[in-house]
Amino acid sequence: MIQQFKASLLNVQVYQSRVEMGAAAAELLKIKINELLSTQSYINIIFAAAPSQNEFLTALIKHEINWSRINAFHMDEYVGLDATAPQGFGNFLNQRLFKLVPFHSVYLINGNATSVLEECTRYQNLLLEYPPDIVCMGIGENGHLAFNDPPVADFNDPVGVKMVELEALCRQQQVNDGCFETIDQVPTHAITLTIPSLLKGRFIYCVVPGSTKSAAVYNTLKQPIIEKFPSTILRSHLEAILFLDAQSAENIGSLNTLNIA
Repeated sequence: MIQQFKASLLNVQVYQSRVEMGAAAAELLKIKINELLSTQSYINIIFAAAPSQNEFLTALIKHEINWSRINAFHMDEYVGLDATAPQGFGNFLNQRLFKLVPFHSVYLINGNATSVLEECTRYQNLLLEYPPDIVCMGIGENGHLAFNDPPVADFNDPVGVKMVELEALCRQQQVNDGCFETIDQVPTHAITLTIPSLLKGRFIYCVVPGSTKSAAVYNTLKQPIIEKFPSTILRSHLEAILFLDAQSAENIGSLNTLNIA
């Protein structure tokens, strides 16, 4: 680890490389899972689907964890994308996690449901039935959490799951990440868990590598906690850890301006 500090309530850990960062996040998550399973029959975890999570997920599946006592969810899905498309977030997580270890249950969002509103309600009800113990997330280039882009982010959202129109910067990120060849191929709408749903997680592990996220990391740590910068809300969570690598942390500057732990 290069550095560890706090920004408001948010714990921040900076590592030299993406691999070190992913391994550290997976190790701490394993410890927390085992801790919770010592007092609970089952736990509920929400996962993010993005290339930024690759190192973390690769490290996670190597750990000895009683997956059969874990219910898995994910935090967003494109609307109208072909059900077999590899860019689908359920498909992404099936390939890298859900089908590689024996979860008790896996609950996927159906982006091709006949009624998007009914699908949002169905998934919201599942999250009420299985409240999240842990949320594993990333931060978008525009500061989004899940698909809560700045224009639609609401720290007091009255619903738990909703359909949103994706901001152009968000759609361009999918091209930058190599998921789509052109922005025209990126769906314009998605189903997303809202920010209150994500913050209901008792413990949050936020993994954010790469230089393309450095501006978003700077904003997360130094901007006011407002919807214009959705990820700033993480600074208000009592049990959140932000994992960075040297590249994503490159714009932070002097850590002395933050509340060093």
